Amino acid sequence: MSGGDERKALGRRRLLGGGLLAGMLGSSVARGQQGPAPSPVANGSPPPVVFVHGNGDSSALWINNFWRFESNGYKREHLFAIDFPYPYALRDNAKPEPFRSSTDDQLKALAAFVTQALKASGHGKVALVGSSRGGNAIRNYLKNGGGAQSVSHAVLCGTPNKGIVISDTLLVGSEFNGAFPFLKDLDGGPDDLVPGVEMMAIRSDHNDKYSQPDGRFIGAPGKPTGVSYDSSELRGAKNVVLEGLDHREVAFHKLAFAAMYEFIIGKPPGSTFIVQEPLPTLNGKVTGIAGELYTNLPVAGADVEIWEVDPRTGERKSQQPQHRKTTGGDGAWGPFVARAESCYEFVLHMAAQPITHTYRSPFHRSSDLVHLRPMTFAKGDEGAGAVVAMSRPRGYFGAGRDKFSLDGKVPPGIGDGVPAVSTGKLAFDAAAKSVLAVLNNETIAVQTWPVKDNHIVVAEFLN
Repeated sequence: MSGGDERKALGRRRLLGGGLLAGMLGSSVARGQQGPAPSPVANGSPPPVVFVHGNGDSSALWINNFWRFESNGYKREHLFAIDFPYPYALRDNAKPEPFRSSTDDQLKALAAFVTQALKASGHGKVALVGSSRGGNAIRNYLKNGGGAQSVSHAVLCGTPNKGIVISDTLLVGSEFNGAFPFLKDLDGGPDDLVPGVEMMAIRSDHNDKYSQPDGRFIGAPGKPTGVSYDSSELRGAKNVVLEGLDHREVAFHKLAFAAMYEFIIGKPPGSTFIVQEPLPTLNGKVTGIAGELYTNLPVAGADVEIWEVDPRTGERKSQQPQHRKTTGGDGAWGPFVARAESCYEFVLHMAAQPITHTYRSPFHRSSDLVHLRPMTFAKGDEGAGAVVAMSRPRGYFGAGRDKFSLDGKVPPGIGDGVPAVSTGKLAFDAAAKSVLAVLNNETIAVQTWPVKDNHIVVAEFLN
């Protein structure tokens, strides 16, 4: 241990102790309807949890965390997830740009959201859990926004607390650069603690692409970043290392859930299984694009269709969709009552964007975080007959670590070493065909749709 930090390595094997073995082995979903889970706290009520997403992301990424907290007795009305408007960071935090947000923008949005969560829950304090850039917003709110009085626990997952670079020439002015004012302010004390708040950081051992000594993942291969694998640690706080997990997984993997749950509640979860509901009610919002960046702002006038499909082929099972709706001003496309064992195709028609066909993993429980964004064409896609993408929003594809393929092939652009890519694409002929997307123990079947008619296809994995 260095600098007085408490370091607790929770590798895959070590976390299987303490009553968690049943939850870690086999499927992560408990089949069939079960009785209510016991309350997570025997005496008193646990704090509501506010989840804070990262750069360019949305609250939709937290769906599994919600389900696992619920499956361990948390009330759904005590779980909250913010959607930051314009979620992409400014390239220089001191220079405004259209459709991007500053650290101050995110501080104000988080402060307002926490106030709403406290009012809605009737509690005096919340626990904050942040992924990547979301941890920057949390630290800023606690130190500079008066947030400490409203927060009991803060869990930062893959947050580059020291920066993804410390340099006067790379990423100049970025909030992710430890040489510039934002992080220099947050890191300026003898430790990274905030009085009155229990703090923990969850990080990878060496598989986080933003905690690397080499600048490959920030567009400067071969140049030193000035940081190392421990860039996500918090000085003086509880630091948990999850071996082999990547930048996203340290927030969204079941091992990350187990660590954050135990830290907030004071004891391990009874299980990391998701207790399945037979008829989950789904909802979410359609959000838009501006300046080629996702905005997280609701879109009115978008048409959404949901079709049940054959899990072996992706072919539609009926002549009419199970659900159809045109969004209003709030962007909501539901509600829709699904079947937990069924596979669905979500079709999004949105002005000035490709018609996006998203084939999804089955939904285990109800959620209002099933947000829809259009997939966009990349350079060269217009010459294809059809384009299919496989997407893993809550993790990266790790060559040599994960088993994955699209139509039996590894899509180009996914390399060996540190997992760094969450989407892979292949082009196909215009003739309709079934394509299988595989990730570890899960397979999603899709149908191709023609690019000439402005269609694009996505196989989206839940895990």
